[in-house]
Formats: sequence, structure tokens, C-alpha cells
Amino acid sequence: MNSDNSVVKGKHEADFSTTAKLLLELKDTSELMVDLAYSALLYDNEDIADEIVSMEEIADDLEKELQISAMNDMREHADPKKSFVIIRLADAMEKIADAAVSIADVVLRDIERNPVVSLSLQDSKVTIASVSVAMGSTLAGKSLGEVKLASQSGMWVIAIKRDRRYIYGPDENTILNKGDLLIARGPKEGEVVLRKMAAS
Repeated sequence: MNSDNSVVKGKHEADFSTTAKLLLELKDTSELMVDLAYSALLYDNEDIADEIVSMEEIADDLEKELQISAMNDMREHADPKKSFVIIRLADAMEKIADAAVSIADVVLRDIERNPVVSLSLQDSKVTIASVSVAMGSTLAGKSLGEVKLASQSGMWVIAIKRDRRYIYGPDENTILNKGDLLIARGPKEGEVVLRKMAAS
């Protein structure tokens, strides 16, 4: 079990797991950006549109990190085909992120929405919001399950921004920290409750 071969294998797997982790993070980032872009457009939410623009830099950085990691893999493990595919995937995902920014730009430049979209929103009771967890908030240091955020406010947290990273699809075990930016979707009246919970 402690042979040189097992050590090399472990190093090989660790190296590729770094690349795989970056690939997954870039995929999640681009998917979230598209989801938020459509939400920003549907609900005419400039805060969410601004968040998408800030996410573009993160997506760009992830693409560069991923390409460097893939090239390192190619040099160390002589697997050019795999590295080439990963680099192409990274480029495609970055283009998806750019497309999300283009959608958000429609909201930020206040371009008039299509009448069909406007009509569909007249009776909509759903909204999307970005809310920061304040210092001293009862949410800080507790999990989503503990604070029963969804049942108390009706708002579902779809992502959490922590520093320059995002937590995608947080579950009931995800701990909230002060300073976290919660991106949540739910009933309009639930946004008021969520903001109160995050503030105190």
C-alpha cells in the first residue's frame, strides 16, 4: 500500500482533482449567472444585475486558473487530449458567463421590456432578492436548517456569496456567516421578512 506506485497514483489523482474542482466551480458559476440574469430581467432587479456583472470577473479568473491547471496536468501526465477538452470547456463556459452579462446589461441600461414579459409579471407573486447578513444578525453562525429560513420567510436561498466565492444550492446544513450575501427567491412579502431576519 505504501509503494512508490501508490504515491504517484495519489499525486496524479490529487492533481486532476484540482482541475476537476475548478471545472465544476466554473460550470456552477456560469449556470448561476444565467439563472440570475433571467431572474434580473424578469423581475427588473438591478441589484441582481449588478451582482452578475461582478461575477464576470470571478468567472474570468476561474477560466484562467482552470486553463493553467489543465496545462500543468498535460505536462506532468502527458494527457494532451484530456487537457485540450478541458480548455475548450472552460472557454465555452466563459462565453456562457459573458452571455449572462449581456442579459443583465439590458436591465442595467433600462431597456424597455417586451410587452409579453411585462404582462406575465403583472400577476407574479414571486421576487428575487440579495440580502446581506448583518453583524449581530440572529442568522449568523447558524445553519439554514436551524433558522428555518424557508418556512419563516418563504424565501429559498439559491446561492450565498462569501468574499469572492459562491456557495451554490446551499442546503439545511450550510452555516451562515456575518457578511454573507444571500441570493434568494420567493414571495414578495417574504423578502421583507428575510431582510428583517438578516438585519437583526
